[in-house]
Amino acid sequence: MASAVPCLLLCLLVLAPHLGSSYRTGSINGGKHVITRDGNGLPVTHRLSPCSPSAAGLSQSMPSVGHASSRDALRLRGLLDESADSPGLTIPSTGTPLVDLPDAPEYHVVVGLGTPAQNITVGFDTATIGATLLQCKPCAAGDPCDKVFNPSHSLSSTLYDIPCGRTWEGCPITRCTTPGCSFRVTHNGSLVFNATMEKDTLTVAPSVHVRGFRFLCMEMMSEVPADGTSGVLDLSRNRYSLASRVSLSPDTVAFSYCLPRGAESQGFLSFGTSRPELAGRRVSYATLHSRSPRRNLYFLRLIGVSIGGVDLPIAAEALAGDALVEVQTTFTYLKPKVYEDLREVFRLSMSSYKVAPSSGELDTCYDFTGLNGVDVPTITLSFEGGASLELGFEQMMYFSDPHNIFSVACLAFAPAPAYGSGVSVIGSLAQAYTEVVYDLREGKVGFVDNRC
Repeated sequence: MASAVPCLLLCLLVLAPHLGSSYRTGSINGGKHVITRDGNGLPVTHRLSPCSPSAAGLSQSMPSVGHASSRDALRLRGLLDESADSPGLTIPSTGTPLVDLPDAPEYHVVVGLGTPAQNITVGFDTATIGATLLQCKPCAAGDPCDKVFNPSHSLSSTLYDIPCGRTWEGCPITRCTTPGCSFRVTHNGSLVFNATMEKDTLTVAPSVHVRGFRFLCMEMMSEVPADGTSGVLDLSRNRYSLASRVSLSPDTVAFSYCLPRGAESQGFLSFGTSRPELAGRRVSYATLHSRSPRRNLYFLRLIGVSIGGVDLPIAAEALAGDALVEVQTTFTYLKPKVYEDLREVFRLSMSSYKVAPSSGELDTCYDFTGLNGVDVPTITLSFEGGASLELGFEQMMYFSDPHNIFSVACLAFAPAPAYGSGVSVIGSLAQAYTEVVYDLREGKVGFVDNRC
């Protein structure tokens, strides 16, 4: 019981700045409103935070560089490797990969589903398959089943079973064995889960209801999420995603988030809120691009990288390229030549510090143990449209001890994988503390510094 006290105190400290805040409104399709606490919306915690509603972080520590790198590699191969056979699963008739489902999402929020609402803890993802994925009852024998959604008409008055073949309602198949949009997903001849497309009312704040919200209800799963969540919210560019349900006016954005730096901080996820510039916040916007065949992903065009205020000496045509904004990838990945030049300049500027051995794929590391201060040059990423993302010390370095910056730290950049066809990846660490604004009406993504 004693260990619960520090955790409670920590959570109170994290939550304190958000208590007693005022509320403002936006709107979502279905005639209801989005209420966001002072623009901050749903509290977001890291999956390993002791404050996570799933409680998964109570017995775990932040991942090592090797573990984070392995997660990144698995994630990026599923997203960017267009030539390889998918190592994951597919929904029948669509060929859409469900890579290593159900993988643990990095960040958690609590939402309600059904009427009356059943509270569930979920992750969120900007690069999903085009459906919110939820574990539902009945569960496989022996699996934990107390925190999952119960898709029963007797428990939810707003539950709607999507009929088979209703492609305009999101059913991915036309031949079913039941009247509903139900099917079995197998892998190597073994059943992974039974699945049914459903609609119900999603609650994302006490007075915020999204009617007719479409999701994939996964039942009788052979594997369940190990992080205590019930699934993943779809925030992709797919026409069925939660992001696509937000009613936009010229004064609002579809959604925004601010990712916490690690286990001991908190961020937010909000929908349909006012543009940050209308609230007096300084924001810079980058133009959104589409890239076939991954049109559900969010791509920007990277046009510049500077360190300490000086641009890297790279020709514009060699530097420019698509950059994927990603919430489930930890590190930032640049074209190999761009990364090599960044690493060379960074090492020159850090020549007075003790070099530490490489860690995993992070090959520029330093031992700051015993120091009272560290002077690290700022790295800035510039994008087409005028946006820039300025990375501070904790956004560009990965620490062996996340509770102590005066430990061993590695530059949190690496060369982009060859199978990615030259795509850079802006990972979650580089986005930490920054509000990332998704203005889908105008086709752009914005950055607001120091928002969480």
